[in-house]
This record gives sequence, structure tokens and C-alpha cells, in this order.
Amino acid sequence: MIPLPFAKAEYQQRLQRVRQRMAERGMDLLVVTDVANQHYLTAYDGWSFYTPQVVLVPVESEQPYWIGRAMDAAGGKLTAWMDSSHVLGFPEDHVQQLDRHPMDWIAGWIRDKGWGRRRIGVELESYFYSPKAHARLTAGLPDATILDADLLVSWLRAKKSPSEIEYMRRGARLAEAAMRAAYETIAPGVRECDAVAKIYAAETGGHPDFAGDVTALPPTILAGENSSAPHILWGSRRFEATETVALELAGACRHYTAGLARTMQLGKPTPKFLDTAKAVLEGMQAVVDFTRAGVTGEQVEAAWRAVIARYGLKKESRIGYAIGIAYPPDWGEHTISLRQGDKSVLEAGNTVHCILGMWMDGWGMEVSETILVTDRGCECLTNFPRDVFFK
Repeated sequence: MIPLPFAKAEYQQRLQRVRQRMAERGMDLLVVTDVANQHYLTAYDGWSFYTPQVVLVPVESEQPYWIGRAMDAAGGKLTAWMDSSHVLGFPEDHVQQLDRHPMDWIAGWIRDKGWGRRRIGVELESYFYSPKAHARLTAGLPDATILDADLLVSWLRAKKSPSEIEYMRRGARLAEAAMRAAYETIAPGVRECDAVAKIYAAETGGHPDFAGDVTALPPTILAGENSSAPHILWGSRRFEATETVALELAGACRHYTAGLARTMQLGKPTPKFLDTAKAVLEGMQAVVDFTRAGVTGEQVEAAWRAVIARYGLKKESRIGYAIGIAYPPDWGEHTISLRQGDKSVLEAGNTVHCILGMWMDGWGMEVSETILVTDRGCECLTNFPRDVFFK
């Protein structure tokens, strides 16, 4: 078996908290469809979520059930902490067929367990749970009461244990290695794709003592005019002699992810760039100085907004979000957000990715930190020079 990321006792504690939350919301059975939440509860790890895959948590059982494609059940028995009887595979003849669906089989299994009349919570807002999957599951459970359990597990994930924080620190070391690789590689005439190849190598093999995982988001390199748009991908374009390069990278160890964004300047910067960079860096320091247990997400954002307002700048989008376990296509936890109107109260053990991006007319820049909230303030898990890197 592949070594578990955590002791079985930690998984059992997580399940106890989940069952308590289920009982508070009147749920007898939880259908976990979010891949990161499945990993959080079972340790199952495999690239199998392109077919329907669920974790079932009965309110009375000490162990959950993982259900996925039959060929991937072997991976479940290698990676998950539960007894092998709690790792199940639906038949191959249910995979990508027009006349049947894996949720037909899963619903039948739930009925056979005597759970067909239960109050069943289902995570309805996960990336790999399709409208068709939900329709077939509910059609197969006509006597059940279906409840929306979105974010029930995700909110429990927001507060990290000491052992989880250690994986976050390892992810931060890999993110730093990736950024060093970017700084060393990017230069006028170098292709974007060649820089990304070096970054990927550092993200996966950038530390001698532990392995890096595939990050939930690919490396983002936004150079020249492309740096005015936050989420476009690299190509064969070559870096030019004078341009701004915004970098949003990450590192992940056992899927615990730390994000790190920085900005490079090739050649001579414009005065407007220098003024904007000054405002962004001052704003990041304000966030770091202000963030601590007991403040809200909107209060952290307000500390940033007060700084950039003095420079005549505005930013409408949020400046951060909870981060932890991450599977494609996203590394945010969908809970805490650093934005206006977010009343979430930060607790010691929360980890947030504060990312300050300014997307201007024809150019942009960004800087970020992965932050651990503590009772005394906060700690930047990523430790990398924050100033713009001139080359």
C-alpha cells in the first residue's frame, strides 16, 4: 500500500466532525462528489474522476465508502485508509454508455443497503458532478429526500491541523523552487513553453526530500499585452526585450497547495508600472500586518483597498480565498473569500492565498502570498522576495 498522508485517527476525527454536521442538518447519508473532499475523507488518490466517483458517508458508520470505476477500485485499496470492503467499483459496462449510467448502479447499491428512504445530502456544486449524474441518482432514489450539502465538508477543511500545515509548508518550498526556475529561465528570446517546462520540473522535483504533485492549475505566465488578462495560457511566443511578465505558480505536496505570484520586468519599466507596483506591494504589506484570527474576510480586503485608494487605483474582484487540498481544475476551497461583503471570521489554522493582481490597459502585474492565520497574526508560508524582479 502507498503510505497514508495522515494517521487513520486523523481521518476518523474528520469523519466524526462531518457526521456531527450531518446530524445538525438532518442528513442520514452524505454523497461527496467534490474530488478534494473525497481525498480529505478517504486518502483515495488517482486520476479517475473523469468518470463518476463518489464517497458515501452514512451517519452511523465509522468508515465511508468509496465508489468509482471498477478498474480504479484497485487504486482505492492501495491509497484509501478504509477496509477493502469499503472500496467498491461499478461495472465497466456502465462507463460512458447511452442506456445506463454509473449513478444507476450507485443508486441501486444505496437501495440494497436499505438507505433508499433516507434524507440524503448531495454536494451539488462540484466540478465533476454533472446534471445528468444528479438526474440519474435522484431517479434511482425516488423515496429519498435529497438535500443540498454543498460546502458541508469544505468548511470543515478550512481549519488545518498541524500535520496538514506541514504539507502546506512543503508545497510552499516547491512553489519557491518553481519561481526561482522562472526567474532563471525567462529572458528576451526565450519561448514561453520552454519556461513552463522548467517551471513544471521544479514544481514536481524541486525538493530532494519530497515529491511535488500536479498542481490543480497550470503555471500562468502572462507576458506583454497578455499580462492584462489573468487566465490565458502560454504558447510558443518569445519574451520581448521590454515587457512585464506576471507569474502565478504553485507547489503541491500530497495535494496540499501553496500559491505564489510575482512579477518580472524585462527591460526598462514605465513610470505607471513603477507607481502601480509600489501601491500593490504596500497593499500586500497592509494585508499581512492586518490579518489575524478574529477578523473577517471583508476587513482584510478593506485594509488593501484603503492603500490602493491613496494611489487612485481600484480593484473590483476579490483578493484572496481559502486554499488547501487541490485537484484540477481549481485550488480554491470555495469557502473564505477576501472581498467586500464576506463576513467569514478567520480562525487560527485557516490558510488563504492572497493574490493582488492589477489588470491594466495592455499590461498587468501581480503578487501573492499563501498565508497561515494564527492567534498572534499571520505567517507567510511562501518565503520569496516580494519586490518586482528586474532582468
